[in-house]
Amino acid sequence: MISKLLRILLLAVMTTVTCTATAQVEKPQLIIAVGGKSLFYYLPLTIAERLGYFKEEGLDVTIADFPGGAKALQSLIGGSADLVSGAYEHTINMQAKKQMIKSVVVQGRYAGIVLGLSKEKAASYKSPKDLKGLKIGVTAPGSSTNMFVNALLAKDGLKPDAVSYIGVGAGSGAVAAMQMHHIDGIANLDPVINLLEVSGDIVSVVDTRKLDGQHYVYGNDYAAGVIYTREDFIAQNPKTVQAVVNAMVHALRWIQKATPEQIVAIVPPEYYGDAKALYRVALGKNLSAISPDGKMSMKAAENVYSTLKTFEPSVQKAGDMDLARTFDNHFVVEALKKYP
Repeated sequence: MISKLLRILLLAVMTTVTCTATAQVEKPQLIIAVGGKSLFYYLPLTIAERLGYFKEEGLDVTIADFPGGAKALQSLIGGSADLVSGAYEHTINMQAKKQMIKSVVVQGRYAGIVLGLSKEKAASYKSPKDLKGLKIGVTAPGSSTNMFVNALLAKDGLKPDAVSYIGVGAGSGAVAAMQMHHIDGIANLDPVINLLEVSGDIVSVVDTRKLDGQHYVYGNDYAAGVIYTREDFIAQNPKTVQAVVNAMVHALRWIQKATPEQIVAIVPPEYYGDAKALYRVALGKNLSAISPDGKMSMKAAENVYSTLKTFEPSVQKAGDMDLARTFDNHFVVEALKKYP
């Protein structure tokens, strides 16, 4: 009888807390778009969802998964999503096009993107100029994986049209495209890359999961996956944005303390299928890339901007840009008071 009463009281308290949190946010029901949810690039988003951190903040979040980041961005601009879990590069690209979107929390400090080539093509690869004429699979045209290859080409003075880009997504379709020789190489992330490395279908020639690869392509400080949204959404829904950032920072702090085994136990089984051990290995290669606290530095923003200027026409034509308008650390600072 007592235990039954305790359960009723606990349920009443939890309901009250949830209702109170919901009443504090302007928009409790949200859609967050993402291009390739199962990628380690967006692991903090999955952790926040699976551990109920969004719900703790009074949010009912639906995560809409797209084949690539460019599609996720389109959903935000088109109004079907409220926020995006995507590449920071998009905030700069869109400012160049006079559309203001802003990062509110960083998920990844390294890109984690890998360029893998078939054994035949890898054997003759010396530098990015050797990519000329190849068919390269990317998550989606215009996504961060596409921009990654553009940045590589620019190092040897080549323009983006030096290769053919083919959208292959961020899951089994990407693996199949490489294994069936529909493409010569692939720019993607783990767990896709790890599966192709283990199967011997690719040789990784540029690897930003590693610090030397990250420095080669992007420089020292960098910002990869972030949560971004429109400036007007932030202005109209500051408590809602704060709640989202609270959940994401909570996830980042949890990841910092968790073991790989604990993380694997949290993610959906479909992320690894019958290759749980391989997933665990790939996770180990990517944990250092995850931001420890969600903060953005101006130096990271400047490095991303410098990279984009090497190949992105709209950024090249835009002249000097206001990078301070592409990110806002205010919400992260507040979240870290709650989750130090």
